[in-house]
Amino acid sequence: MLSEEEKRELFKKLNDAQKEVTTLRAELNQTDEQKEVAFNSKEEHSKRIRELIKKIKDSKSKRNSLTEQVKKDKELRDQLNSRIANKISEFNNLSKEKQNVIKKHKINADPFQIKNEIERLESRIETEVMSFEREKEIMKRIKELSREYKDSKKISSVFGKVNSISKEIDELKAGAEDAHKRIQSRAKESQSRHEEMIALSKEADELRVKEESAFHKFVEMKKKFDEVNEKLKEKLLEMNLAKKEIDKYKIENKIEEHRVEEEFLKMKEEDVQKKMKRGGKLTTEDILVFQRFNK
Repeated sequence: MLSEEEKRELFKKLNDAQKEVTTLRAELNQTDEQKEVAFNSKEEHSKRIRELIKKIKDSKSKRNSLTEQVKKDKELRDQLNSRIANKISEFNNLSKEKQNVIKKHKINADPFQIKNEIERLESRIETEVMSFEREKEIMKRIKELSREYKDSKKISSVFGKVNSISKEIDELKAGAEDAHKRIQSRAKESQSRHEEMIALSKEADELRVKEESAFHKFVEMKKKFDEVNEKLKEKLLEMNLAKKEIDKYKIENKIEEHRVEEEFLKMKEEDVQKKMKRGGKLTTEDILVFQRFNK
């Protein structure tokens, strides 16, 4: 049998273990919440970083594509400018030749201009209603222009080359201008993509710091969770052992109480037996004791 001091010590041990178990469970739940918060924070940062990396790759790909297009447009523009320079030189040489021919043949007008004027006047005669005198004047002018055109046809090849080269120069300049506009537009967009890529990279770097911090917090809380969980297991074991000891003590105590009660009843029964032999009067308590013992 346990002494009173041992009983008190045993119940105190159980009570202390139960308090520590309650405290450790609360700490474990709190640590688990902090661990989950840190893990979720780390996962959110990781997800955002993956999204940013995808955007950075897209921006880089588009920037590189635009840069390559700008390079090609610059090459085209340079080629066109080189051709323009050559054509201008050729145009200047033909212009000098044209002036020499004009002076030599005393031609005052471009044969193509003369031809266009003849066609215009002929169209007027065919389509407009006019007086006979006015028609004679126009016909006279057409004959004059025809003579000039006949004379100017001798050098029409020079005029044709000049006009042809002039048109080529205009077309080449238009092409070079279009290429230049594309260069400016694409270079601006390429720069915009580059700046966007830098901004996204900066944001990703900042998030990596936060991600690492959240991960360290998660590892810290995971370690603490495991430590508290181990302590809880130990205290639960200690508490269960104390409960078993107390349960054992209670069983032993009940057996002892039952034994003492049996001894008391046996003693009372002997007293009742003696009283009955002496012919003494039995009390109600005596009868109840006798009945209970026999039962």
